[in-house]
Amino acid sequence: MKQIFPLLFLTIFHSCAQSVKEGDKYPPQVGDISFDKNIDDPNFKPCDESRVFQYYNFGKGLQYKGEKPAIDQYFKNKARLSERAGESGFLTIRFIVNCEGKTGRFRVMGMDAQYQEKQFEKSVVDALLFLTRQLDGWVVAHDDKNKFDYYQYLTFKLEDGKLIEIMP
Repeated sequence: MKQIFPLLFLTIFHSCAQSVKEGDKYPPQVGDISFDKNIDDPNFKPCDESRVFQYYNFGKGLQYKGEKPAIDQYFKNKARLSERAGESGFLTIRFIVNCEGKTGRFRVMGMDAQYQEKQFEKSVVDALLFLTRQLDGWVVAHDDKNKFDYYQYLTFKLEDGKLIEIMP
């Protein structure tokens, strides 16, 4: 019995210490966006895959040149969405901004006004995703010594296919 306990302990410790490998079901941190060869640009690379911060971790708000007014103006000038009855709710596009200010790994989620999952029409999603990918004023996040990657999101409030508001 005394010989089994150390072996059991080492086995459990070893299995807990294993890092998450490609193809594992769960990411290392809740909400991590893992590379998906079917939808992601293979040329986009986070600078440190193990250390991608949430946008709110560095306490500076939205990190975009010109801040939120610049994003609002960009979409006001570029978004050409047609009225579509029933296309109301919130469409969120979440992505990574790497330490070079480049973006990638875009993910889309829709929900209706009651916060239930919703699939928006492909044309609406494609238009907002295309414009979001074209944004090129993301500020590089850094502390006193290092630049780092971070997650960012934009949530579009839509009413019958019309863009009403962009959050954050």
